[in-house]
Amino acid sequence: MTDDAHHLDSWRQRFMRTLIDERRLSPHTVRNYQHTLDEFSAFLKAHTDARPTLQTLGQLKTADFRAFLAHRRKDGVGIATVRLDLSALRTFYRYLWREAGVSMAPLSALKSPKLPKRLPRPVPAVAAGKLSSGAARIERAAPWQQARDQALFCLLYGAGLRIAEALDLDRDDVPPPGQPLRVLGKGGKTRDVPLLPAVTDTLQAYLTALDDSPLQLNDGPDAPLFVGARGGRLSAGVAQKTMRQLRPALGLDDTATPHALRHAFATHLLSAGADLRAIQELMGHASLASTQRYTDVETERLLQAHAAAHPRR
Repeated sequence: MTDDAHHLDSWRQRFMRTLIDERRLSPHTVRNYQHTLDEFSAFLKAHTDARPTLQTLGQLKTADFRAFLAHRRKDGVGIATVRLDLSALRTFYRYLWREAGVSMAPLSALKSPKLPKRLPRPVPAVAAGKLSSGAARIERAAPWQQARDQALFCLLYGAGLRIAEALDLDRDDVPPPGQPLRVLGKGGKTRDVPLLPAVTDTLQAYLTALDDSPLQLNDGPDAPLFVGARGGRLSAGVAQKTMRQLRPALGLDDTATPHALRHAFATHLLSAGADLRAIQELMGHASLASTQRYTDVETERLLQAHAAAHPRR
């Protein structure tokens, strides 16, 4: 094996190919792993003052991994992101252990930082309805962009998709009316999500507006469904910016993000009496415990309503 083959970059490239070709993880998850390993590689270069190699990876101590996580926190990333970084490193080291016998013990000794327990904050029903119906929109945007924003928000609220799942969709993924949408979720798991007629209608209206736009579009099998101003795949940052611009007119605070529409999907279904297991399947939760958080949201809402309406308040 050449010297270059021992370097971290070489092993990282092989690992990324494994994630894509064998584990078939979603593009969003693969990008997250890539970003973590980029950050880890840059940290090791500064930490060891040398280009990291396979031998370097095998000699790291628990304190070195702890220093990397502290470095990430110093850069301003949140606890949730640090937990994702640690998960990505553990997956990478499991791969190195299988392929090259690199010990996982120092990394295994490191515990994930605990997340503060916070309830999901769904977008209120009235505001979610305005976002998904197009009543709330960026007036200066081109017609195809207005149709895109409505279709995206309608899909998040009407089908409960994660923002990454929606943005990873291709045009060919849009099913005929009455058919479910196949979604690639976390861990490379697929699920079939039924689409309400209103969701199907907004998607079709968007596709028509897109065809009428001046954009030079990719017409291949991997043509993105939601596109940006240059015709490439829409980024989550643009969707979040659109939501930020719309929040003041809707009286929403900064917890109202595109992902909060997914929270609204679950909470409003639960309020209407939907079965918790059914909601779990629709949302693609691996554990029922993830879905049960929404019962806490509903309980909190009922307590607030009681406190506001009780004659002895």
